[in-house]
Amino acid sequence: MSQLQEERDIILSNENVDAFDFEEVREFVKNADENLFISHHFATQDKMLVQPRGGFPTYEKQYALYEFFVDANVDVLPLTIDSNTRLNDYTTAKKMLRLSEANEVDMLNGYPLVNHGYRTTRKMMTHFNLPVSLRHGTPDARLLIEIAIASGIFEIEGGPITYLLPYSKNFPLDKAFLYWKYVERVCADYSSLNKPINRESFGPLTATLVPPSITIVIQLLEMLLSLEEGVKSFSVSFSQQGSMLQDIVTGKVTRRLAEYYAAQIGCEDASIHLVYHQWMGAFPMNRDSADQLINMSTVIASMVGADKIITKTREEAVGIPTKEANAQTVANTQYTLKILGGLPAIVDEQEEEILTAEVHAIMEAVFNDPADTLWRKVFNSIKNGIIDVPFSPHIINHNKMITIRDPQKNIRIIDRGSVPIPDHCFEYEKSRCDLDKDTTSIVNDIIHDIGIMQ
Repeated sequence: MSQLQEERDIILSNENVDAFDFEEVREFVKNADENLFISHHFATQDKMLVQPRGGFPTYEKQYALYEFFVDANVDVLPLTIDSNTRLNDYTTAKKMLRLSEANEVDMLNGYPLVNHGYRTTRKMMTHFNLPVSLRHGTPDARLLIEIAIASGIFEIEGGPITYLLPYSKNFPLDKAFLYWKYVERVCADYSSLNKPINRESFGPLTATLVPPSITIVIQLLEMLLSLEEGVKSFSVSFSQQGSMLQDIVTGKVTRRLAEYYAAQIGCEDASIHLVYHQWMGAFPMNRDSADQLINMSTVIASMVGADKIITKTREEAVGIPTKEANAQTVANTQYTLKILGGLPAIVDEQEEEILTAEVHAIMEAVFNDPADTLWRKVFNSIKNGIIDVPFSPHIINHNKMITIRDPQKNIRIIDRGSVPIPDHCFEYEKSRCDLDKDTTSIVNDIIHDIGIMQ
């Protein structure tokens, strides 16, 4: 028995899991309909796939949500997991699920997949026969992804950096890397049976003035960590940043460098995809303004040439969106994409050169770390501030990098901290900003820039 299989046996012996039948699950994955695999849709469709967000605690409400999405012509279904499951607190999730079922009041903010189990959830997934993306936010997803894949969920979002630094304060980063190594190996193993399981990194991070170079570096590193374990289908992503030009440049550089670095480790055969998140920051309270923001996001995604867009709703500012609002956004996004065509190609060679130079410099610093494995190099780089995510709550993150918007709403670096931004790039970034103000004025600008869309 392999070491991985021994670990899987231990993970799946959890008291909240019904007897897990490895052979039955492998047979299910082997014979699963290709329509359940988003990797199949990426390979065969020439349109941008549309995916909403959404998760309810009970099976019945999740099923009803999917019915609304299907009526709205959805391409990819979401399964958003509850926060107790995200913290691996399956006992509390079970109690809250029972209360939700008994009182018809949602006591969880998502679907407790582990407690529902794969035998029950698989019935829903195979009924709708569409690709489903697991959205969960947990740094330890080992048990969760086992149940997800056994259920027919063949896209797993997240990673050791993107599902830790934006959400956690104290969870050990080194443990997250090792737990996600397990995830990658399980995904690679199942991928040998049918179409590839797709892995997707979470590009928005804190969604708070994160400069494109940091976003791209983290996307590339999570991709490389996944590919080195045998994953063959991977999606890099980022979210709307506030500047159309910066989004277009970010999309071009992200896709180009993802293909470049994949080839550098001999993974030219891997399928790499680009995902665009509609605005992830604070939304306007006015619902009509929210609709305009969503429509603009869709136009930008089309200009970026994204392979998938993940939608938001007009109700983001007022509470958890209803299934009706979620479905309406899907329908509106599909319509906007349908009527878009012949958009002009926007090129800014200087911005592309600056961003590319920044990414290469940070990547080189990561690779030059003396550690003997990639994950340790990345761990050390975060610990030493080579990678620094603005506004991350995690204790290991330096939070020394300071960013602000220039007059064109591009995110600019005005203090690089310990991040090895080349001097000429740093001078370019600062030259685009008015830094003659006093400190209080700059802080007020940063506060304004965070809530720019409100």
